[in-house]
Amino acid sequence: MANTPSAKKATRKIEARTAINKSRRSRMRTFLRKVEEAIASGDKAVANEALKAAQPELQRAATNGIVHKNLADRKVSRLNNRIKALA
Repeated sequence: MANTPSAKKATRKIEARTAINKSRRSRMRTFLRKVEEAIASGDKAVANEALKAAQPELQRAATNGIVHKNLADRKVSRLNNRIKALA
């Protein structure tokens, strides 16, 4: 348990930051799920629209340190390849 005032404040800041990160991660995963569902349905147009919405969300998550930049780029690339394969 934190004893000093600075340690108590650090704990409060960590809790607040964790809540923000959890929210951002959840939002990112929601967008990814929509792309996955569109790909599973086989509708290329809907999948493309979902990816266009998800791509900035992934990049934003990478910028905010929720995921690594390379992970975001890799996910976008792989989703894009799967959508191309629908044709």
